[in-house]
Amino acid sequence: MLFQTDNITGVSKYLLLSGCSLMMFTSCNTESTQKDAHPEDLSVSVTKPVKKDFAEIKRNGVLRMITSYSSGSYFLYKGVQVGFEYELLKAFTEENDLALEVVITGTDESPYDLLNSGRGDIIAANYTITPERKQVVNFTRPYNLVDQLVIVSEELGRTPESISEMEGITISVRRNSSYYVRLKELQNEGFPVSIQIIPDDMDTESVLFQVADGTYEATVADDNIFNAADKYMNGLVKGPLIAENDTIAWAVRKNAPDLEHKLNQFLYKHFRFDENGIPKRSAFLNVLRKKYFRSGDQIAEYFSPNLRGEQFGVISPYDEMIKQVADEYDLDWVMLTAIAAQESKFNPTSVSWAGAVGIMQVMPRFSEISSDSLYIPEVNIREGAKILSSHLEHYSYMDSTNQWAFALATYNAGMGHVADARRLVIDQNKNPNKWENVSESLLKLMQRKYYQHARYGFTRGIETVRYVNEIMNRYNTYQTILAYNESKSRSAPGVLGLQTLN
Repeated sequence: MLFQTDNITGVSKYLLLSGCSLMMFTSCNTESTQKDAHPEDLSVSVTKPVKKDFAEIKRNGVLRMITSYSSGSYFLYKGVQVGFEYELLKAFTEENDLALEVVITGTDESPYDLLNSGRGDIIAANYTITPERKQVVNFTRPYNLVDQLVIVSEELGRTPESISEMEGITISVRRNSSYYVRLKELQNEGFPVSIQIIPDDMDTESVLFQVADGTYEATVADDNIFNAADKYMNGLVKGPLIAENDTIAWAVRKNAPDLEHKLNQFLYKHFRFDENGIPKRSAFLNVLRKKYFRSGDQIAEYFSPNLRGEQFGVISPYDEMIKQVADEYDLDWVMLTAIAAQESKFNPTSVSWAGAVGIMQVMPRFSEISSDSLYIPEVNIREGAKILSSHLEHYSYMDSTNQWAFALATYNAGMGHVADARRLVIDQNKNPNKWENVSESLLKLMQRKYYQHARYGFTRGIETVRYVNEIMNRYNTYQTILAYNESKSRSAPGVLGLQTLN
């Protein structure tokens, strides 16, 4: 594994090795002292975590990632799921043969409650390790170090060089952030820090937008978040550094030691300190850091309200086209979009190894449309919708959830293999109209003792089961994003719903 190193001063090395983060103007406090001084408001209601460790996650085949909709953590780019946290955790799930489901924290939801109630399995959202958070969750080993910066509005007309020059400037932060804790420490040390508490459902990037347009005078942001935002926001000025080398990590339930161990094994390959306390990062991690926090062309294209315009829909470049076709066939347009993302990542020129083409990956030999025409987005989407509609009609006697699961499985594997799996379910005296039962049989059809007696023989059942599960998960994620953006547009018109917790 190729690692690269960062240079850190001798003092920083010592503090990193001792487990404390270097703070300007003050020495490291003990956890109890920090907690007693200015406890962070975590708004936790679920205090007893459910019992769910790596073994159960492995059995279910899905790891649920609790995150925020932001340029650093997770977002949709032309309908494709991306983000620093998402890609890093996706690499972990691929190594462990798991699907990754995204759970976006809602406005009135606590990520810690989502975790401890079992609705998610890991918080991956650029979280700083703090004493308050360690009371309710366990943290993995760190995978990033960040500095806290004061960011001021260009409209102020001056750039404070140090915290001593912040007099007369109001810094707007959330009460439930580590930024607030640090600012209170500076106040107690006698620095001229004026704090304005903003609603907890405000997020770092949304606040940065409002600093950029002059609504707020200043805020605090991690350097990586600022570096990314600076690519697509005008009017931000970097102010003084107030905290150095905060450790960023993933959070897991306190009673999930095996999951924590697995994650630590993975992270050790990508981020660790050498014997001198200097951080070393893998080439993969450095690529992600450059992609999301340093270059930022795609980030700027997506998140800038000026650049975004009518270029993309809320989910994909083809939202309006998919809506129109979905209406024609009486289909759920969000589900149709989720299928298109799974099939081709919205690439109209995509061709699979089996010869399926276009956005919906239609097989030319099963279509009355000419092969050349299937590369036209609208034609391909309409043909895919037509095929899906016929599958849904075939399973119309089922409830909606099973109807869609069977239709998706048939779209992926074909009617014959699904029929074989259902016959196998009947042989086991189970209900062939339940996807849970049929998905188990599809996995069995990868074994010779089962597929040798099947009418259509061997099938890669695991691919079909994952196909259905991933589309269902993506559909739920898309619905959450649509609702989230709708609520954000009502509360702050013109500002894209973004969220990054520190």
